[in-house]
Amino acid sequence: MTTKEDIASVAAQLAGLTKTVERMSGQLTALRQGAVNLEERSDTQEDRINIAARELAEVSERLQAAANALRQSMDR
Repeated sequence: MTTKEDIASVAAQLAGLTKTVERMSGQLTALRQGAVNLEERSDTQEDRINIAARELAEVSERLQAAANALRQSMDR
C-alpha cells in the first residue's frame, strides 16, 4: 500500500467514524428528549394524583360531617 492509499484508507475510516458518532449523538439526543418527556408526564400524573387525593380527603370530611349530623339528628 502506498502512502496515498494509507491516507485515503484512514480518511475513509475517519469519515465512517464521524458518521457513526453523529448518528449516535442523534440517538442520545432523542433518548434524552424522550426521558424529559416521560419525566414531564410523570410530574403531570403526580400532580393529578395529588389533586385527586386532596379532593377525596375533602369529600371524606364532608361525608363524615354529614354522617355526624345525621347521627345527632337521630338522637334527638
